[in-house]
Amino acid sequence: MANATVSPTDAPAGAERLPASWIKVTVPEQGDLIAAVTRPPGAGPFPAVLLLHGSHGFAQEYVRLAQELATRGLLGVAACWFREGIGDGRRFITPIDWPDAPPVPDPLNPEALRTVAALIQAVRSLPEALPNHVGLFGHSRGGGAALNYVLRKGDIRACVLNSARYPRLLTELVSEIRMPILMLHGTADNPSDGGTEGTNIEMARAFERAALAAGKKVEAVYYEGGRHNGLFDDPAQHRDEVERMATFLRLHLISMMISC
Repeated sequence: MANATVSPTDAPAGAERLPASWIKVTVPEQGDLIAAVTRPPGAGPFPAVLLLHGSHGFAQEYVRLAQELATRGLLGVAACWFREGIGDGRRFITPIDWPDAPPVPDPLNPEALRTVAALIQAVRSLPEALPNHVGLFGHSRGGGAALNYVLRKGDIRACVLNSARYPRLLTELVSEIRMPILMLHGTADNPSDGGTEGTNIEMARAFERAALAAGKKVEAVYYEGGRHNGLFDDPAQHRDEVERMATFLRLHLISMMISC
């Protein structure tokens, strides 16, 4: 993959008041991506987590989620990894438009893999980040792209998958998992609020079973009656998810630093 270039930039329209600084990530032959960087209090550098949005598109909610993780000691980087939001899940977010990003990809195709790799590289290059202590979060389509990256690259420390896609193609590759994974999924995930056949609860459970049978470090939390966008639509589920992912990431990024 050609090297991405990273430069400071202004906040996109509508995001000026969000608690973040902004960077532009230029990826040769793919376009300009944008990301919000939320910094923890205190002296850095810090362990970092890259957040990938779902099919509904980049949104203020992802920047706020990054900030919630930052208050818990993690450098949160919420990235716009494709430009247009699609699907029924749009009603759960406040979009941030960035037309210079590439078009919406299949999360398993080579272009998506290159985009995620470029963003991971960009996060590692930040002066506030500890480059060898990076985690990944993905929701829905972003979760599918995150899982594909984990299975095919595997050069991060931990991964959180929220309402992610678990196609059989990826389930068959569980032997390639080399880091801990936290799965967060609603039992009522369905297409009516942004899910797909790949986010069906049975697909998630099948992936978990296969990973555990292969001896992998996979934790799963299933929210009874939870929907595809419960993270954004259900305040109680949101609070629980944030605490769980922060605890998980701190364990595998911060505690791992202390033990090194």
